[in-house]
Amino acid sequence: MKIFRGDPASWNPDRTPYAVAIGVFDGVHRGHMAVFEALRSASDDLDVCALTFGSLPEEIVSANPAPPLLTTIERRIELLEESGLDAVGIIDFDDDIRHLSPAEFVELFLVRALNAGLVAVGQGFRFGYDASGSVDDLRLLGGNFDFDVVETQIVNLHGTEVRSSAIRAAIATGSVELAARMLGRPFEIEGSVVTGDERGRSIGFPTANITTPAGLVQPAGGVYAVRCVVDGQVFDGVANVGTRPTFGGVDETIEVHLYDMDIDLYDKTVRVQFIDRIRNEQRFTSVDALVAQIEADIEVAKRIFAS
Repeated sequence: MKIFRGDPASWNPDRTPYAVAIGVFDGVHRGHMAVFEALRSASDDLDVCALTFGSLPEEIVSANPAPPLLTTIERRIELLEESGLDAVGIIDFDDDIRHLSPAEFVELFLVRALNAGLVAVGQGFRFGYDASGSVDDLRLLGGNFDFDVVETQIVNLHGTEVRSSAIRAAIATGSVELAARMLGRPFEIEGSVVTGDERGRSIGFPTANITTPAGLVQPAGGVYAVRCVVDGQVFDGVANVGTRPTFGGVDETIEVHLYDMDIDLYDKTVRVQFIDRIRNEQRFTSVDALVAQIEADIEVAKRIFAS
């Protein structure tokens, strides 16, 4: 898959015509996949390109903090490639890009950079300065620049609209099963394993402390059944998200215990896939009570993976 970044004038010197899907595509969820499928169905032999943003536009245009991301831009690119796209163009959103009118945005990115023959967007798509451009405006500009426009409907999953915001909300409340249904795969966090206080090891349950990239959505505190991908291998386990109140913790951490497995994870990169939430985090009156609960949590996780 080709990756275009930087000066749009340098993206496509051969003037290859593309079918282009425009969006942030945070999470690359089922709704985004519907946009890609609509584009493939209507694009004949055109190569398919996702036109996305290196960061959320809200970071520039809003006085409020931008919402946390579902994926890093690096993981988003991997997922877009896995979805079968031929190219991705990454817009580094800044004040210059922000102030482009709808017509200027179209001419710069769709016409000059990607020689678009077909463009697909989600329902209610807005673009250009102050989000002043609508899908109807995009169609008018397509008539001027000789590209067609496909507007896809929002995917509805059992009464829930599949949106990145809905997935973030599900994760933030611990509803990782619902998030997985909307994503089309488990919600995951990738990070490095760092040395902790080794309290887990001291009570018979060694854990890997995962550092996560800043700006990503965090699951609600609690204990989860998880799958971990390490060096291409997949392991089952349980994860605690929270402050470890039994030991008087303050900072929130993600700790993973891979049961029935003895493997050194220090300094490795681990992708933690959250399968189901087992319980809330809680404070125990003794280490023995905590140990008994961890053993029960592992049994619940095993039943989850066996079902």
